[in-house]
Amino acid sequence: MSATEAHYRALERMHQAAPINQYLESTISVEKGSSTILSNVSPSYFHAAGSMHGCLYFKALDDAAYFAAASRNRSEFLVTTGFTTYITRAVSEGPLTTKGTLISAGKQLLVAEAVMYDPRGREVARGSGTFMPSGKKLCDQPGYSNR
Repeated sequence: MSATEAHYRALERMHQAAPINQYLESTISVEKGSSTILSNVSPSYFHAAGSMHGCLYFKALDDAAYFAAASRNRSEFLVTTGFTTYITRAVSEGPLTTKGTLISAGKQLLVAEAVMYDPRGREVARGSGTFMPSGKKLCDQPGYSNR
């Protein structure tokens, strides 16, 4: 496996190792400048009106964009510095597919976007964000180095 492929697989492990992801059913795949998250919808994710709560749209969109951006940075953990979310359709069933794409990669600022699709392939949400290196070594993050 190449160093680049190893980086992508390590990012996938890091995603799964995040404590929040122990509560949310999802899997991620990372490639050069892109990521795809597959997630299920559970009634425990609903707000009072019976659809998925907005925080879960945000999380999937932010994660997909983040990992698309992180695919280009092998040294530091990135942080989200800004993210805009547009929810265009209520969701009450899954599975959902969220695709992230890197738009621009500078040394100190990366820009990525993500789009979420319902089981019928309809767009249900989209977002874009900015990400920057945190100063924390990526290799020290849980899951990344298979710890």
